Amino acid sequence: MSNENPKRGSATTPANTFRVEYRPTNWLEAVILLSLRQRNSYGYELMGRARMFGFEAINTGTLYRMLRRMENEGVVESSWVYSESGPARRMYNITGPGDAQLKIWVKSMERYQGSVADFLNLYGGKPPYAEENEDD
Repeated sequence: MSNENPKRGSATTPANTFRVEYRPTNWLEAVILLSLRQRNSYGYELMGRARMFGFEAINTGTLYRMLRRMENEGVVESSWVYSESGPARRMYNITGPGDAQLKIWVKSMERYQGSVADFLNLYGGKPPYAEENEDD
């Protein structure tokens, strides 16, 4: 999960504002693993499915480098699928270690979800110790 600090200014934000990332670091990896757990897919299909999770403008090079890295780590594997009606495509599937990695992601996100819920409850509610400080 991301422990990123808010960043000051960038090419798209004024220097006097904060920009906060809303996705955990390597979120695309979790999305790919989940997609492959549902069904084997090729790269362009994975890109389309990643849009559901906020990756509207994913770079194809970034995706394929990540898939290669994940294959080298043994969490996905691929094979060429040949078609009479089109070019061969590399089809990806999740492995046993990939499924174990996805389970770690799920546990981590469940903890993160709890932290976010606590934060939002506190933000929307009365600050802690407010009653103690009312007499001050």
